[in-house]
Amino acid sequence: MSSPSASSSHPAPPARGARRVFHGRLDRDPTRPVYVISVAARIVSVHPRTLRIYEDEGLIEPARTPTNIRLYSDEDIRRILWIRHLTQERGANLAGIRILFELEERLGVRILEALYDEGTGEAREGRAPTAERPARHGA
Repeated sequence: MSSPSASSSHPAPPARGARRVFHGRLDRDPTRPVYVISVAARIVSVHPRTLRIYEDEGLIEPARTPTNIRLYSDEDIRRILWIRHLTQERGANLAGIRILFELEERLGVRILEALYDEGTGEAREGRAPTAERPARHGA
């Protein structure tokens, strides 16, 4: 057999500094704001007004274009999904979530991931919340 040539069916390795293609699309910078409010709302299954409320409460801070249009990044989307999880699954209110986010930033500790792991572990094992974390009843 002959050695592979430049015209073989295998693509050449990417040039240094080139972006990689993953499943047909370019890898994206998760901090780059790309989604307008209607698209971001659709991704996280909320009304656009909900995203405005989260912004008014200081929970998210989308980027703005020169014409003042809100743009959300993948990191913003992930944060919104955390907010939804904490309000719907853990019973937290928006003021409590703001405090958790502030604590995470000040302490550099991933509090929310621990809470999520704690909640999914209990649900997976069919356990009730422990005495240290009493269940919330319509507070």
